[in-house]
Amino acid sequence: MDPIYNPQAIEPKWQKRWADLKLFETEADPARKKYYVLEMLPYPSGDIHMGHVRNYSIGDALARYMWMKGFNILHPIGWDAFGLPAENAAIKSQRHPSEFTFSYIDRMRAQLQRLGVSYDWRREIASCVPEYYRWNQWFFLKMYERGLAYRKKSRVNWCPKCETVLANEQVVNGCCWRHEDTPVVERDLEQWFLRITAYANQLLDDMKEMVRWPERVVTMQQNWIGRSQGAFVDFTVADLWKPLRIFTTRIDTIYGCTAVFLAPDHPLVDDLLANSKEPTRLRDEIERIKASSVRARVDVNLAKVGANTGFMARNPFNGEQVPIWLANFVLMEYGTGAVMAVPAHDNRDFEFCTEYHLPIKNVIVPVGTPPDQEASETLHATEEYGRLVASGPYTGLKSEEAIARMTRDAETRGFGKGTIQFRIKDWGISRQRYWGTPIPMIYCDTDGIVPVPESDLPVLLPPNVKLTGTGHSPLADVPEFVTTKCPKCGKPARRETDTMDTFVDSSWYFYRYTDPKISTAPINKDVVKYWFPVDQYIGGIEHAILHLIYMRFFTKFMRDIGLVDFSEPVARLFTQGMVIKDGAKMSKSKGNVVDPTKMFDKYGADTTRLYVLFAAPPEKDLDWNDAGVEGASRFLGRVYRLVAKHAENLKGVKAEALAQGGGNSLTPEERRLLRKAHQTLRHITEDMEERWHFNTDISNAMELVNELTELDAAVEAGKIRPAAHKTALEFLVITLSLFAPHVADELWEALGHSQPLLKVSWPAFDAELAAEDEIEYPVQINGKLRARIQVPAGAGEEEIRTRAQAEEKVIQHLNGLQVKKIIVVPGKLVSIVAK
Repeated sequence: MDPIYNPQAIEPKWQKRWADLKLFETEADPARKKYYVLEMLPYPSGDIHMGHVRNYSIGDALARYMWMKGFNILHPIGWDAFGLPAENAAIKSQRHPSEFTFSYIDRMRAQLQRLGVSYDWRREIASCVPEYYRWNQWFFLKMYERGLAYRKKSRVNWCPKCETVLANEQVVNGCCWRHEDTPVVERDLEQWFLRITAYANQLLDDMKEMVRWPERVVTMQQNWIGRSQGAFVDFTVADLWKPLRIFTTRIDTIYGCTAVFLAPDHPLVDDLLANSKEPTRLRDEIERIKASSVRARVDVNLAKVGANTGFMARNPFNGEQVPIWLANFVLMEYGTGAVMAVPAHDNRDFEFCTEYHLPIKNVIVPVGTPPDQEASETLHATEEYGRLVASGPYTGLKSEEAIARMTRDAETRGFGKGTIQFRIKDWGISRQRYWGTPIPMIYCDTDGIVPVPESDLPVLLPPNVKLTGTGHSPLADVPEFVTTKCPKCGKPARRETDTMDTFVDSSWYFYRYTDPKISTAPINKDVVKYWFPVDQYIGGIEHAILHLIYMRFFTKFMRDIGLVDFSEPVARLFTQGMVIKDGAKMSKSKGNVVDPTKMFDKYGADTTRLYVLFAAPPEKDLDWNDAGVEGASRFLGRVYRLVAKHAENLKGVKAEALAQGGGNSLTPEERRLLRKAHQTLRHITEDMEERWHFNTDISNAMELVNELTELDAAVEAGKIRPAAHKTALEFLVITLSLFAPHVADELWEALGHSQPLLKVSWPAFDAELAAEDEIEYPVQINGKLRARIQVPAGAGEEEIRTRAQAEEKVIQHLNGLQVKKIIVVPGKLVSIVAK
């Protein structure tokens, strides 16, 4: 073999070999255990970036390990190919979005193939082709049949830069999720919605199945869905004698209500304005609060802003009149758009009422509070349950009992009832852009809104469209698309011209991989039954309340129409950290982007993969360091030279005889080498099963290389027999194949093997041989490291203390001091406290 490591020759060789062998191709096989590894599909933006490299290297390491463990692996890839970037690029250059999209797909596919990821490319999908998006339309029609897709005029989030609608989940800190510096505004538009709220309870309750999802993601979804058990209570607007229904989760605090807060777009506001003694002032205040509420609905940290309407509302529990205020943080979409202000027992209300000098009444005290302290001054809100005071007939009750009784009394007396409310709102999917799935609906003057018949799907995007980026859909300017006939009466009609949110495309794509060519249905139920659930899904946490909720919603709907027989699509989720450089997220505007292709050209794909897995634990952010890449390259070169030096002599050697330690016939040098080899194998095996600390896995492989290097003279002297030497080298190559697969297969072949490593069974480590004969203990005196001692592995704490005190350096540092305590942390350290 070539004595010099040359990734530019090795990597294309093995990529071709793998392709020729169809190594990564797989089919459903009920006789075999399956494992479905999935990384979130990329948007074809032109080039892969280091975030892609990291994501796909993580998934590929797992896929290769599970292949070698004997599983039947599904590891597919595709393209989330509709979207605004291609359309915006087309507007600038006056070219069709498909030109950009498919050229970008070609470029990124070549880059991923060069990276050497073990994808079954036969299963590749692109969401922008009619064979795929016709099924988006089919799902929409099925939801429409069941009342889960509907159209209404609604106030929507509008990105001025995208020139389209955003779902609530796509607004981040008041700005567009794509354009972090572009504030979102509101518009009233006729929109299509998917009734995700019909599954709100299931989305929460089924989280019990998500035991292998990150707790942070589960919490984010729980908070976003936001189930609140509470009560409606009807106040009465004085002078107008109109009811004003509020929603509260803490009816036990209602005697502490000192105001009612309204959303600025509450229907009652028009009546208040019409009857106001100061209509000009109130109109100005309404517009001011409306403008502020656009930001407040998505930015919880925005300053609380309000205005007194001049009207009062009567509390039905105690008859008190309290002022009605407008407040920017009250949302019409949540509850009833009206809430009672209880500043003594709600932090947000306390902040607002303190700012506007509204009264604060304490009506809950901790259980056990003496009577003379019940009326103490309220310096801050106390939100905890307790005992009611100053609450009429409910005084003395504990909060839990009071909530039940007061809710029951409100129902009995006819001014309220118990209810459950959700924070999550229905998913607005209408987008006023071209490059997306056409919504398959028709508008007829005779029959109203009519669905496109399934037999007429797909509704195709017209190729001859003029893209301007203006606020209405470009499809509206294509007469041959808009003009059609009503499927019911045959009269002239017009098509819907909005397209679907591209998150629809990614809500079910992972099912399509199992049979991407099927033309009679969106999925093949039989193969889905074999491959699902997805055993491991890998992607960014930024999708926690977007894609990862939508995909769960789609699965539950698919279950309800008989496509699948389960409720959750993903057994285990892993969210990897970002790749940053110079302390900031990589971006072209910051000038800190590292081009993977340049890394491949200079160092090779294996070095790039090894570095992104070694530089940080996969769940943490990785701060790119060029020197670290150099180090990874040097390491692979060192491994290559180590094997190349001995490969010719070891080709015909059988390593199996010593693979499990070879009993007691080992020389001391062989035992030392094989111990390190089995320890490395043990660490990586255990890690791949659960923890995924790839950085320490690679570090262990580096330690094995160090051991092999130090013992090279023993090999030359015959103190380590060829079988033992080959065993250690093979363990090294096998474990490295997860992280640097091209060079690993090259070295495996050099050691005399004809099959690629993916066809090799993952070896079992010998636990007895991997055990240390001795353990090194650092010895601290008063917190400072003073010595290191070697102790037999089975030694008890008393023997460890004795050996520590007998160590010469310890004796020197204890001179003149009296030992007060000796603490032994088994397997870790000895700490001596002395004065």
